[in-house]
Formats: sequence, C-alpha cells, structure tokens
Amino acid sequence: MPAVTPDMSSSNDAGKPATRRSSWAEAAAAADATKPSRAPSPAPPAHQPVSPPVPAPSPAPIASAPASVPDDRAAEPAPKAATPPSAAPAFRRSRPTVADEITESPMPDFISSPGLFVKEQKPRPRGGIRGALYNLTGGAWNLGPGPKQRQEDELARRISRQLQGSYNTAILSLKGGIGKTSTTVGVGLTLAEHRGDAPCAIDANPDSGDLVERALGEGIYQQASPRTITDLLENIESIDSLTSLARYMHHAGRLHLIAGEQDPEVSDSLTAEEYLRIRKLISSYYSVALTDCGTGVTHNAMSGILQSADNLVIAAGYAVSGAKRARSTLHWLASHGYEELARNAIVVITDKDEVSSRVDKDAIEEHLSGICRELIAVPHDRGVADGDLVTLDVLKPETRRAYKEIAAAIVDGYR
Repeated sequence: MPAVTPDMSSSNDAGKPATRRSSWAEAAAAADATKPSRAPSPAPPAHQPVSPPVPAPSPAPIASAPASVPDDRAAEPAPKAATPPSAAPAFRRSRPTVADEITESPMPDFISSPGLFVKEQKPRPRGGIRGALYNLTGGAWNLGPGPKQRQEDELARRISRQLQGSYNTAILSLKGGIGKTSTTVGVGLTLAEHRGDAPCAIDANPDSGDLVERALGEGIYQQASPRTITDLLENIESIDSLTSLARYMHHAGRLHLIAGEQDPEVSDSLTAEEYLRIRKLISSYYSVALTDCGTGVTHNAMSGILQSADNLVIAAGYAVSGAKRARSTLHWLASHGYEELARNAIVVITDKDEVSSRVDKDAIEEHLSGICRELIAVPHDRGVADGDLVTLDVLKPETRRAYKEIAAAIVDGYR
C-alpha cells in the first residue's frame, strides 16, 4: 500500500502559500504587521537565518533532506516583508510620558513672575478689632485691613505716585483768614509724609506772609537764619546745587520752605518775572511745589504764578461771603484766560470759626461743587483755628484725612 502524505492545508486555503510560525516572536510580528497603529520591523522567515547586526562568518550549510521525502518548506514562497514608513518610529506610544510633558511645557519666568511660587500675603490690619485680633494671635489670624484702612491706603498710594517732571500748585483766595496758609502747611506736611521726594512750599504772599511761622512755630523761626525770598533772588545766579539752595530754605521735617518777605516796604515788590525765575530754580530740584499766593489775584506776582501753575486750590469758608468770593475767583479765572485751571480747581472749605447751626453747610457746598473738579471740607480743629503752629500730630483724624484727600486730588491733577 503506497504511503499517503497528509495535506497540511485545507481545501479553502488552496492556492495560498502555507505560513509556518516557528516561534512566538514571529507570530507577534505577523500580528503587528496587520495593525495600522503599530509598524514594527518584520521578522525574517523561519527558514532564513537572521542577519546579526555585526558582520559574522556565514553559518555552515545545512544538509539537504532525502530526495524520497518531500520538503514543504522548499515549496513555500518567502513571505513579502511589510515596508515600514520611513518617518514613523519602530514603536509609538499612545500616551505622552512625564518627560515629554516637562519638555513641551513652557518654562516659567522666575524673575518677572515671582508670585507664581509665593502666596500673596494679606496686609497687616492696623487698629480696630482686626488689628487687636492680629496682635493677640501673633499674626496667626490675619483678617486683612478693614474698609477704612483700605481707603487710607488708597489715598496714600495716590499721594505717593511717581511723577515725571516738576509740578506747581497755587493756593489762593480773595479773602484772608479762611484757612489758605494752614491748608498749604497741612497739605505740604502730608505730601512730605507720604512721598519719597521732599516737597517745597513757597511763600509768595505780598502781605508779610506767615507760612514758615505756621510750619515751624514763631519761636523757632525767630531763632533761625532770617533768609527770605528776597535773599534768594539776590543770589539766585550763584545757586547751582541743592546744597547751595538749602541755605535759603527752612525745613519742617521733610517739608522745605521758602519764607516770604517780612518787610512791608519790600514784600509787595515781587514781580511775575522774579517769581518765574524762582519757579525755574525750584523745578530743577523738586517734583512738587506749593505756592501760597496770598489774598487776591491781581498783585504783581500773580500772573507769573498762574502762568506756571499746573492746578489750583481755592480756599473758602462756611460763610456766605466766603462762598461768594470763591465762586467769584473761579469766574475771574475763567474769563481771564485760565479756564482750564478754573475747571480743574480744588475748592477747600475750612470750618475755621466753627459756624453756628444757622449756616446751611450743605447749601454752600452745593453752591460751589458744580464749578470745580473737586470740593473737600476740612472740619473745625483747634490745631488749625488758633493761627499758630500746624503739626499733623495734634490734628484730629478727620482733619488729617481731609488733608490727605486734598493732597491726593492735587497729585491726581498732575498729568
């Protein structure tokens, strides 16, 4: 009986070459070749030797099988190897690794954005229940500042705003004795307290002004060197530094002052040209200057003061006459070429004499508020009303706050 060789392929696979898989690696490689997302290099067929990466001597030839026994492998055609894409890697990850995410993420800027790595600290509360709780717990409980403190901090921020250049504010009125000089001193001391650069106050009152006496006190001023604005004008050509200028100035803390002329025969002789020379000198060393103009708007130096002023403070009082004069001042300015100064003026009403309840303060404020940029009221305070030394330490909190509001409004007007 002749020997029967079993047929390794079924009738359905007739005409197809039979693939034999001699190992798990070959089976896995064949399976991966059918998936579009994976494109590994095809493994060589079982009957062909794998070429090593390093050249090596060819293996010894394999003896042929006996002729009487048919060899199925010899009849099998070599499978066609799948050509992987030239740009595709041998293996592609479906999810990025941590190293990939670090590489692709932008590098943070440690210099310009330090807040990315430091928690914002609440400001320390001062006074009140919040401040007491902060002190009792040693800072462990910090509720932050209350609304009143936040308003004070905002005023301080506006006052301390950095300025580019030098600016001048003129404080004037048509009536004396209504708080013009005390406002100049109080606002000047407030600017000196909150600004990084010292302000300067100039006494240009033609009627023997007392600006320096109100800032230093009568006794200290009499003991000081009696340098006045007249002395400064006589030697102005020789002043070429802040050190040489300081010899003609007085100092109330960080507020620097130029005293007015006390001699009645000389005090009214300051001209507009002379004031402009002083203003030009001051602008070289001070970013903020206040000028106490005295009473009226028609004296000799007034045209030079208004010409160099960046904004105005109009002093008024809680009286019918004071309110009318303040309004008349604004109208005069608007009709004489100073309309912009009048529109941006700050009207300050000082309750110097503690007027009686018969005076309608609200009506006076309403009468003036519509014709100026801002109206601020200074309450009655004995530290202002006595006509003597004005220091912030002895003023009421409400008065100090009013001076802060005036100082902030002045700096806001510097553009």
